[in-house]
Amino acid sequence: MKLLESYIMRRVIQMFLVALLPVLAIIWTTQVLNRINLVTDNGQSVGSFMKLATLILPTIIPIVLPFAAVIGVSQTLTSMNNDSELTVIEAAGASRWTIIRPVIILAGVLSLFSFTIDNLIEPKVRVAAREMVAATYADLLSSVIEEKTFRRVEDGLYIQISERHSGRVLKGLLVADSRDPAFDLIYYAREGAVNAEGTALIMHDGEVHRKIPGGNVSIIRFDSYSFDLSDLTQSRGQTTLRPGDRSLAYLLNPDPDDKNVREDPGAYRAELHRRLTEWSFPLLFSLVALVIAGDARSHRDARLHPLISALSISFLLRWASFYSANQAESRPFFILVMYAVPLIAGGCLIYLLMAHRKLKIPASVTRLSSEAWQQALKLRKDDAAKGGQS
Repeated sequence: MKLLESYIMRRVIQMFLVALLPVLAIIWTTQVLNRINLVTDNGQSVGSFMKLATLILPTIIPIVLPFAAVIGVSQTLTSMNNDSELTVIEAAGASRWTIIRPVIILAGVLSLFSFTIDNLIEPKVRVAAREMVAATYADLLSSVIEEKTFRRVEDGLYIQISERHSGRVLKGLLVADSRDPAFDLIYYAREGAVNAEGTALIMHDGEVHRKIPGGNVSIIRFDSYSFDLSDLTQSRGQTTLRPGDRSLAYLLNPDPDDKNVREDPGAYRAELHRRLTEWSFPLLFSLVALVIAGDARSHRDARLHPLISALSISFLLRWASFYSANQAESRPFFILVMYAVPLIAGGCLIYLLMAHRKLKIPASVTRLSSEAWQQALKLRKDDAAKGGQS
C-alpha cells in the first residue's frame, strides 16, 4: 500500500473508532440497564451481572458498525476536502483509486467482521445469555431467596422464608399470591421444600387465608399442601431458542420436528436471509460516503453537509432492509427485496464511482427552494408592515 493510501486509511480508522466506541458504549449501557433486575430482583452477584453484560455486547456490534463506517469515511474525506488535501491529490495527478482503495479495503474487512459476529459469535452468546437467565429463575426458590426477606418471584407472587436448611428444606414459609383478581391467597407453613423437579413447593403444617373482593376471609388449615410452580418454571426456568439464537447451519437446514419451526417457519426464513444480506452494509455505506464526499469540491457548491447526506441515505437503506426483513416473515416476496436493496444500491453507487459522477442537488430543487425562501421572506415583510400600520 502506498504512503498516501496508508495515510488515508489511518485517518479513516481513527475517525471510525471515534464514532464507534461512544455510540457502542451508550447502546450497550442502555441494554445492560434493562437487565439490572438480574441482580436487584434475583440476588445474583455482580460477577454474574458483568458476565451477562459481556454476552450482550456482540449482539449490538453489527448494528452500530455500518453507521460508524459511513461516519468515519464521510467525515475524513470532508475534512480532507476542507483542508484542500483532495484538491492537491487530484492536482498531483494521483489516481482516484488512491482514495477509493483504502476505503474499500477497510470496508471489506468490516463486512467480513460483521458476517463473523452475526453468524458465528452472536448466536452462541445469545444462547449462553438465555441459559444463564433461565438457570437463575429455575434456582430462584431453592437457593436465591434470602432469609427473612420478601422476594418478588413474579407480578403478584411474593415469598418469604425464615431459615434455609440442607436438602432444599425451608422453614417459616409465607407465600402471598394475588395473581388471580378474583381472590387473594396467603399461605403460612412451618416447613416446606421444593421438589427435585422444581415444579412444586410442598408445605407442611400450615394454613391458607383466602380473601375475596367483598372482604370475607376463609381460613383452611392443612398438614400438607402442594403449591404448583410448573407454570413458573416452564416459562422462566427453561431456555426458549428464537430464530436469532440459531446458527447459520441450522437456519440453512432447520429441524422439521422443531415445534417453533413448525409454528413460525417464516421467522426462520426471514432470519436466514437477514444473515445473508446485512453483513454487506459496512461496504455499502462506505460506498455511499465515497460517492458523496470522495471528490474535491468547491466550498461554494450548493449542497448539504456530506455527513448529513451520507447518513440520510444510509438510514434510508437500513430502514428498507429492516422493513423487508420484518415483512418477509409473512410475505415471501420481500425476500427478493432484502437482496435487491444492497444489490441495486451497490450497483448504482459503483456506477457513479466508475463514471466519476457527483451527487448534486438538482437545479430544479435549488430553484424551487430559493423561490420558496423568497416567498417566505416576502410574507414576513408584509405581516410586519400590517402590524406596524395597526
